[in-house]
Amino acid sequence: MKPKNDTFLRALKRESTEYTPLWLMRQAGRYLPEYCATRSKAGSFMALAQSPDLACEVTLQPVERFNLDAAILFSDILTIPDAMGLGLSFVAGEGPKFAKPISTESDVEKLFVPDPNVELKYVMDAVRQIRTTLNNKVPLIGFSGSPFTLACYMVEGGSSVDYRKFKTMIYKNPSMVHKLLEVNTHSVIAYLNAQIQAGAQAVMIFDTWGGTLPHELYKEFSLKYLKKIVDSLTKEVDGEKVPTIVFTKGSSPWIKEIASIGTDAIGLDWMASLKQARLVTGDCVALQGNLDPMVLFAGEEAIRREARRVIDDYGIVGNGGHVFNLGHGINKDTPPEAVQVLVDEVHSYSRKMHK
Repeated sequence: MKPKNDTFLRALKRESTEYTPLWLMRQAGRYLPEYCATRSKAGSFMALAQSPDLACEVTLQPVERFNLDAAILFSDILTIPDAMGLGLSFVAGEGPKFAKPISTESDVEKLFVPDPNVELKYVMDAVRQIRTTLNNKVPLIGFSGSPFTLACYMVEGGSSVDYRKFKTMIYKNPSMVHKLLEVNTHSVIAYLNAQIQAGAQAVMIFDTWGGTLPHELYKEFSLKYLKKIVDSLTKEVDGEKVPTIVFTKGSSPWIKEIASIGTDAIGLDWMASLKQARLVTGDCVALQGNLDPMVLFAGEEAIRREARRVIDDYGIVGNGGHVFNLGHGINKDTPPEAVQVLVDEVHSYSRKMHK
């Protein structure tokens, strides 16, 4: 069944819309006091993410507060490696940590593709519950980390500033890295298809750290696997297309190549030009982005000005499609009032580009 507000889905399919739809990466997060209250009630991030009731609650919080055009499943990109048995935890002030990082061929050989309806059943339960509770108000986005980005965390054991361990592995033992990426790829395909089956109406692949690779290595160690995923995803449910968004932070050098893998949309960070991306892709894909998240700290005048700049950069909507978003996740210290200003400006200003 189509959502009452399907503007986001129509934009991804490059169909006519009355205005530019808007959602925000990490829109259910610590900048919202109601989220912080729910997380405190849960006791920990993992307890929050693994409770379908609470995941549903925080997924809907930004949709209820702001006039957003899509909800995104509240979860974490590292659920897959956690389900593989790597032992995920979140350390205050340090971020995610794995108890059993990958460092040897033997470690890779022990990996398996988790069953989304067994090891990751709590995610599928959350998707179903969110869809029911949303009552078709707006579409629900499912998501996963990319094989490369997941591997970064799996090898480093957590966050990293330079990915030294993983990049060393790429140069010293590329065959082992490809084995790791193959397992991750099959896992992501199964995971996203299960989310679609459970009710996700669009899916996004977060290739957050793919842009840290040299030019040709990006195509070998990231883009190749993104294509395998896109090729293998469920494309339609009950006669409705399920669009795919691929987001690589730092993707500007590969926009044309990303457009060629069959994705419906490309997410762009704030360093990219929407105008240039349209020229490079020839409007064969929708574009998502790409306001610098730091603009939201600069006050109402700057937020409205920069929102207009992003919309103007994309330009008049012809047979292309634009979904407004940030160029990366919203900062935890962002004032909620700033988000309200942004939503109002995008919805009102963009209407003149859609006449």
